[in-house]
Amino acid sequence: MSTVTGVKPPVSFWILSVLALIWNLFGVMAYLSSVYMTDEMKAAMTADQLNLAESTPVWATAAFAIATWGGLLGCIALVFRKKWASLVFFLSFIAIVIQLGHAFLMTNVTEVYGLLQGLVLPLFVLLIGLSLLLYSRYAERRNWTV
Repeated sequence: MSTVTGVKPPVSFWILSVLALIWNLFGVMAYLSSVYMTDEMKAAMTADQLNLAESTPVWATAAFAIATWGGLLGCIALVFRKKWASLVFFLSFIAIVIQLGHAFLMTNVTEVYGLLQGLVLPLFVLLIGLSLLLYSRYAERRNWTV
């Protein structure tokens, strides 16, 4: 059985890693609820929201999947102090950019969902994705990951 070597990370590493894991679990739940939308969920949406959801191309949904599942995998890797966490976070971040590129450049998401849900929350997701990528690289440089 192998053991983790390297420099012992500070308590803040564990706190941030677990909080990031919880954040990404919410992302996975958002992805699953968008892909497996029930009739009740559809009935609760406005016509514009439903049209936006149903007209999302497969490649944008695939980017959403890679972003969320990649973020979750990156967080799991970070908790287990694996160096490859930064690679997974990089791929997840690229997928976030692709997904948001579609939303902002090819749809009227801000008009349909409003400023908070259509612009602020997606930009916050982008910021968190970038922060996780940079933090995982920082942890790697500090030898907290092996």
